[in-house]
Amino acid sequence: MRLVIEGHHLPGRTCGGYDDVHVGIQVRREPTDLVPADVTSARWEADVEVLDRDGERDFRGPAVQGRRGERFVYLTWGTVSGDAFEMFRRAKLMLSEAPEVPGSSTVRAVVHLTDEQGMPRCARLRPPALEWRSGGE
Repeated sequence: MRLVIEGHHLPGRTCGGYDDVHVGIQVRREPTDLVPADVTSARWEADVEVLDRDGERDFRGPAVQGRRGERFVYLTWGTVSGDAFEMFRRAKLMLSEAPEVPGSSTVRAVVHLTDEQGMPRCARLRPPALEWRSGGE
């Protein structure tokens, strides 16, 4: 499946004592496709292989993290200084909560990226901060 993450309501380039804040999708151990946290919206895409293992859905791919039964994708927050990225928090999008789609269809995760304190969302994301959609809705 094609996972499309659409982020909106970013917290700003300066927040909570952090300057030059960026967010990206984590691929293996590194954040990629970094976006400044003061843009109107952000979009990331990742290919995720959906497998059937003993009657349960499982997921694989370069952006997929975690153990079997607990797979997720990270959005990684950090500060940028020159070529250096220093992570200070991450948000998890649990793949088991994504809708099931046939074949190689698209699943969208629409994410409100700022928490109630004006900081970047972190930990496991849940509704209403995260809305899963299938296809091109």
